[in-house]
Amino acid sequence: MSQNRVARFGVSMESALLDKFDRFIEKRGYPNRSEAVRDLVRNSLVREEWEEGDSETVGTITLIYDHHMRELTERLNEHQHLRHDTVISAMHVHLDHHNCLEVLAVKGRARDIQKLADTLISLKGVKHGKLSMTTSGKDL
Repeated sequence: MSQNRVARFGVSMESALLDKFDRFIEKRGYPNRSEAVRDLVRNSLVREEWEEGDSETVGTITLIYDHHMRELTERLNEHQHLRHDTVISAMHVHLDHHNCLEVLAVKGRARDIQKLADTLISLKGVKHGKLSMTTSGKDL
């Protein structure tokens, strides 16, 4: 099937579940059920891409940390430099006197990105970290 061709199909579900789905799509601002279903399918495919681990994927690693923690900034930078092939961009924001926000744009195999995120998030002094996974979009 070409990417421009639209296929129609029917879905059966309990009316209570459909009511919840309709409230969900209204709350999220979807113009119709089809757009919401397309997004749900894409999200499932992206999740599968990440679970397989070998596909080229992209994402962000977001870190909140205390920049006064001894040697933390140096360790964060060292890990990023060691993975310069994975970290394609970084943004650093001073939130207040003690706390910094760092957002890393990453690209590579899902398992490598997950490993880097786990390493950075687990460093002493990192208060919170999160990996947000997405796709390069090549296969959607």
